[in-house]
Amino acid sequence: MKQKRVQTYLFWILFTEAVGALSGWLTRDGMEFYKAQMVKPPLSPPAIVFPIVWAILYALMGIGMARVYLSAKSEERTDAIQVYLLQLAINFTWSIFFFNLRTYGGALAVLLILLALIVWMILRFRRVDRPAARLQIPYVLWVSFAAYLNAGVWILNR
Repeated sequence: MKQKRVQTYLFWILFTEAVGALSGWLTRDGMEFYKAQMVKPPLSPPAIVFPIVWAILYALMGIGMARVYLSAKSEERTDAIQVYLLQLAINFTWSIFFFNLRTYGGALAVLLILLALIVWMILRFRRVDRPAARLQIPYVLWVSFAAYLNAGVWILNR
């Protein structure tokens, strides 16, 4: 039983990290353009901060999802898993809009949808496993900060 728990945690952490890594890989050229060419708003952290923060956030997301997945089967659990996967897909698409397509207004719209989905996910997680929900607080805070940065880039680079 303990091995199944470890495998579940590893699966969800690695799956979530892989989604983030694929997004980063697909947008690497756009990220270089952003670093070199874009006017950034005040409080923009150095570029090295982003992969570190996202790796931590993806790990926390995966841990939370593993906790939910390991809980007793229920309609609430199923709902939480579905919302998790939906928000992860939207998370993935934001990078494409922002870095590759350079549609900063569109990316901001995606980010605001993502924020709503993260809040929805937290509420769904809370019904199943409160610690899993609390693990998502840094994620919602960071994405809120990302919305500020995205809006700033959109305004400053018109």
